[in-house]
Amino acid sequence: MEAVERAYEYRDWITLLFIICFLLLVIAKSLYSQRFQEFISLLSSGKFISFKGKENRAFHPFNILMLLFQSIVTSIFIYIIYRYFFETEYSPLVIFIRIITAFICFVLIKTGVEKIVANIFELDEKIDYYLFQKFSYRSFLSILLFLSSLILIYAVQPNTLILAVIGIIIILGNAIAIFLIYKRYQGQLIQNWFYFILYLCALEIAPYYILFKVITK
Repeated sequence: MEAVERAYEYRDWITLLFIICFLLLVIAKSLYSQRFQEFISLLSSGKFISFKGKENRAFHPFNILMLLFQSIVTSIFIYIIYRYFFETEYSPLVIFIRIITAFICFVLIKTGVEKIVANIFELDEKIDYYLFQKFSYRSFLSILLFLSSLILIYAVQPNTLILAVIGIIIILGNAIAIFLIYKRYQGQLIQNWFYFILYLCALEIAPYYILFKVITK
């Protein structure tokens, strides 16, 4: 069997993005060692969620570093999926810039709307803690996405099955995270089930559908 060379016209800039992601993790670990260790043990210990979430510091440098990491990694994976399923005349870099711009705007707008709603109903502290939990779990999942994207770019040829398996794992991970978060608010959700369903439809389901349409169109 002859070896087949895999050629990627986007390997140079995407390699640079992977290096940036790795540097972001290194900086986060170096500057905030204890916080990073607690973050890495997120699944086995609730210490990070319990203690760091109550600090109510959304713009802590560690959070900003992980948000940048999450944005780049998620956009790379979406880019891989997009290039596999769709034909386009645009250059790979232009496609990626559009994806990451759409993703960052989506995150900022969605968070902003949630903060506004929280302020209207005087739930700022609870919503801040809720958003922190979602952000933490998704940043943790983005590490798995980072490793998966590395493999898809440099080791394994992407195919429908592999992309579907990774996508399902990430979706299940998010679903489990949301379940754990909502379990902590179980009593309040039962008392306000109507508003909870309204929130799910308006701020957890609809925005992702809109993001999908923006990226594919």
